[in-house]
Amino acid sequence: MKPHHYAQKSAQTLALVLVLAGGLLMLAPFYLMFVFATHTDSAILSLPPPLWFGDALPDNLRTLMTALPTLPQNLGYSLYVALAITALNLFFCALAGHAFALMDFPGREPLFSAVLATMLLPAFLGMVPTVMTMSELGWMNTHRALIIPGACGAVGVFMMRQYVGAAVPHDLLDAARLDGCSEFGIFWRIVLPLVAPALGTLGLITFIGSWNNFIGPLVILSDTELYTLPLALRSLQSTGQTPWGALCAGAAMAVLPLMLIFMLASKRLIEGLSAGAVK
Repeated sequence: MKPHHYAQKSAQTLALVLVLAGGLLMLAPFYLMFVFATHTDSAILSLPPPLWFGDALPDNLRTLMTALPTLPQNLGYSLYVALAITALNLFFCALAGHAFALMDFPGREPLFSAVLATMLLPAFLGMVPTVMTMSELGWMNTHRALIIPGACGAVGVFMMRQYVGAAVPHDLLDAARLDGCSEFGIFWRIVLPLVAPALGTLGLITFIGSWNNFIGPLVILSDTELYTLPLALRSLQSTGQTPWGALCAGAAMAVLPLMLIFMLASKRLIEGLSAGAVK
């Protein structure tokens, strides 16, 4: 084997080993969470901790339902909020992306720059004015205060604008306009079907982010029965002695659907992230 071929093979092997090691390192917390969900609190807190599954899962689930009787309701509210935010983001971000990419109107570029500028601001910076606005509207302790502010995000607008500009032929739009199709009709009948891969990617990202959102419900919601799942699980740690096994079981219930969705949609996610860069 020639020296440069040997060096190239060694570099590829090293890169593969590093990627596998990084993947295992990132998966380790998820694995331990599922393992701890099947053990008692004393076993979890022992040294060394258990590294294989036990038989205490039914007891942990009973403890979880006893300590958190509103869990099914919290789970339903999490699903409702995440689906509502995802649906609104898909519509409004695609509509804004269509406008910024395909329509010419005064102030388009400065407005798009202002949208991009909001991506540079920390999310916590807008928390106080958001809470003040929701309070003035009388929406505090309601799910509307979580859904409406999250109905359209700058990242989604930027993503859809890039994808629409790359995937939608202008000649097709001109032909539709000559046939008398309205601008919204062009968006609904032509643009949306062509950007379906990007919509799938944006929907997946938005749903996961909304499902995992903790800070928003923490500052908006005050009634336990209205809590979303992450906030409800956090309330277990304010009951004195934390039931770690039950908490891990609840966290596993929250994470497992996302892992399954990601595994099923990972190919579409990668395609949607990369296809918009190809003209």
